[in-house]
Formats: sequence, C-alpha cells, structure tokens
Amino acid sequence: MTPLVMLRGLRTAALVSSLSLFVTACKKETPAAAPLLPVHTAVVQSISADSGTKYSANIVPYAQVDLSFKSNGYVERIHQVENPGGGIRNVDQGDRIAQGTVLAVVSQQDYIDKLQQAEAQLARGQAEQEKAKLSFERVSSLYSTQSATKPDYDSAKAQLDSTNASVSGAHAQVSEAKVALAYCSLRAPFNGWLVKRSVDMGSLVGPTTNGFTLADTSSVKAVFGVPDIFISRVRLGQHLVISTDALSHTVDGRVSAISPAADQKSRVFSVEVTIPNPKDELKSGMIASLSLDGVRQQQSALAVPLAAVIRDPAHANGFAVMIADGSGNLVSARLQPVDLGDTSGNMIVVKGGLTSGERVITTGVTLIRNGDKVRVIP
Repeated sequence: MTPLVMLRGLRTAALVSSLSLFVTACKKETPAAAPLLPVHTAVVQSISADSGTKYSANIVPYAQVDLSFKSNGYVERIHQVENPGGGIRNVDQGDRIAQGTVLAVVSQQDYIDKLQQAEAQLARGQAEQEKAKLSFERVSSLYSTQSATKPDYDSAKAQLDSTNASVSGAHAQVSEAKVALAYCSLRAPFNGWLVKRSVDMGSLVGPTTNGFTLADTSSVKAVFGVPDIFISRVRLGQHLVISTDALSHTVDGRVSAISPAADQKSRVFSVEVTIPNPKDELKSGMIASLSLDGVRQQQSALAVPLAAVIRDPAHANGFAVMIADGSGNLVSARLQPVDLGDTSGNMIVVKGGLTSGERVITTGVTLIRNGDKVRVIP
C-alpha cells in the first residue's frame, strides 16, 4: 500500500470517529430537574370557636391494680356475694369490694404442713437450747471455783452459742412459713370496684398469676393532652371545670400531674386532673371536656389546621405557616409569621398574619424553605 493511500485511510477513520462522537454527544439527554415536593393545602377559614381552649379528656380510676398470687396451688375458694336473682355467686366484674376482703384462697395444706414442721424444728431447738444453757451454768459455776478446766468451759459456751443460733434460724423459718400461708389468701388492698376476674375454682395459679383487677374510683382522673404551645398555661393545683354528656352538671377538679416530656408520636403533654367522686357518678372510660380558660363563649375567628403551624426560624418563640402563593397545582411556598390563639378540635385560631381565603400548606411543611416551588395534590 502506498503512503498516499494510507494517509487517505487515516483521514477517513478520523472523520468517522469525530462524527460518532458528535452523534453520541447529541444523543445525551439533558439531566432531569428534581421533582417538586407534593403537598396538601387548606384554606384559611372563619370558624365559630370557643374563647377558651377546649380539650377532650378520658376518665380513668384514681388507682387500678392487678392482684396477683404469690403462693402456688389450686384455687379452692372464691369470695361469694349475694346474687340479685337469689342465692349466692362468685364475686365478679362490677361488684363493690371492701378493703381486706379475701377474694380467693389457694389450697393451704402444703403450707400448713411446712408451718408445723418449722414449729417442730423450733421446739426441738428450744429444748436443746435449754439443755445447753443449764450445762453452761453448771460448768461456769465449777470453773469459777477452779473445779472445771478451761476447755470444759469453752465447750459448754460453744454449745450454748450454737443452740442460740439454731433457735434464731428456727424462728425465721416459722415466720417465713406463716407468711407463705398468709399469701394463700388474696386480699383487696383498698375499697373499690372489681374490674376483672381471671380465675375460677380449681385454677392452678402461681407467682405473677393475675387473679383480679381492682379499681379505686372514690376519686377519678381526667387525662388529656396539651400541645407545647399551650403547656405553659397549665400549672399544678390549677382549678378546672369538667363536663360530661353523662351528667347534667359540671364537676370541679384540680391539676395533679403534668408530664415532663411530650409523647413521641402525638407530640402532646399528658395532663391529669383529679376529681372527687364520692357518689361514684363518674365511671372509668367516660369522655369529658374541659377548658383551660374557664367559661367559654362562642365567637368567629380565622383558623388553620394544627398541622400547618411550624416554628418561626427567625424567632425562637414565634410561629409561622407556609402560604401557597399562586394558582393551580404549581405554587411557591412563602413563610408567614402568625399570632396564634386557642385550639378548637384539630384547628387553631390565628389572631394575626393571615386573611380569609389564603391557602396554607399542611403536609411536608417542615421540609420546605421559603421560596421553594411545590406541587399541590388533592
């Protein structure tokens, strides 16, 4: 092959290679823009709100305990009560129980035998103790007149000390056997209502077996959750008025406990209000309502969903919402500081910063920055 032909071949190959690279570059797609964050929005609207912050509370017993057995054995007796239909029956859910009532008895014979054995061991130890005491007194008298040797004296004293220790151990065994026998009877620790009975005659029970559940409702507690923006309004001993659909009148209570930490899921602080219940009008499980600010009056106010409210990045103690600026599905997020009022259900009153008809972002609001483009979904 001549040099001229070779040169022409190289030029042709270079041209083909350049064309291939050009075509490949043209085929490369332009990188796709990042997808817009999908969000939900809600319209700022006027609602009929209460002037006080109203909460829904759950009524629970002041104290509720599961009564468990400590001794092993078969249940041979359960407390009997009068049956409204005549005769007697085993105590059951809904019965009133007095403090100290023996609710159930486990078979006692094994524990009685152990107690008798311990008492027999104690009697034998006391007899040996008395014998050792007399022997020590005799040897001690002889030793004082030098009629007994020092080894005799030491032996008598050691025997007395040994019998004293044996008697002390026997006393402990008797006491332990009496306690075990007493644990065969399961007693009510306070006056209350029987919530649940989990055993019957002949049931085999043991330590940690739950036999009964007892509730004290002489006082009850109204338990409700308060968001962090209002927890400062709650204080221990605060007087609150509670109402229920079951009662035609309101009842008074005082704040007795405030959780030091918010619930990890709901992000609210648990608050307990103790309510005297001498007539047993309030039952466990009832739903009550209350207001932190006392008497409530209806008024019109602008409100947004609680989910729309975030902390104002520019003010540590302030709050804000993200307004959806624009029409249609593609909008811009605008940070708007707001002045908040009271809650009403899942809505919160906005005293300033918004106007009726504006749209606020309610989902993904913590992931958005001021000026971000977002996509509104139904």
